[in-house]
Amino acid sequence: MSETDVSTTGSGRRRPARERLLEAAARRFYADGVAATGIDTITAEAGVAKMSLYNNFSSKADLVRAYLDARHEEWLGLYRARLEQAQGPREGVLAVFDAYADHAAFAYEHGFRGCGLLNAAAELPAGDEGRAVVRAHKEEVERLIAGHVEQLLPDRPEEAQAMAEHLSFLLEGAMARAGLEGDGDRVQHARSLAATLLDRL
Repeated sequence: MSETDVSTTGSGRRRPARERLLEAAARRFYADGVAATGIDTITAEAGVAKMSLYNNFSSKADLVRAYLDARHEEWLGLYRARLEQAQGPREGVLAVFDAYADHAAFAYEHGFRGCGLLNAAAELPAGDEGRAVVRAHKEEVERLIAGHVEQLLPDRPEEAQAMAEHLSFLLEGAMARAGLEGDGDRVQHARSLAATLLDRL
């Protein structure tokens, strides 16, 4: 049996090895950490040969970057789903918090450990490309918040930018505490605080 036969979708179609490798890497990197997770662990969990990994990724570092990109896209998907239900810029800001709360509510093997992107960045050396991916994600989150706040304060751009930074720090602090405590309660509390701040504008 070839490695592409190992895993199939519900319709019986073979799932690409790259997809299975990314899913296995996502599980193991989040549960165990990037440094503690070896290539053999990922290939075994994905059900593919080691050569298949190197046919899809040039190195473990390349796989880590692909994992970070995938987590970013996953979060954007959660945000867009929440934004579709939002009515107006105030709810647009809260949609960002809701997307993080949705992330915290996923079923994780060893429980919720906080933001997977920040966890990975903490393990990577200064100057690593993966850290740049994480920074770009966090900057985009703040830009999304800022875009909504600017709609609430169209004639006060400096105040809007300061509030967006404030809300971004509130969110990041809540995620850090939520990761330490193993649940999303802090994110829900941060959302309530954000709503109060927005109502005072």
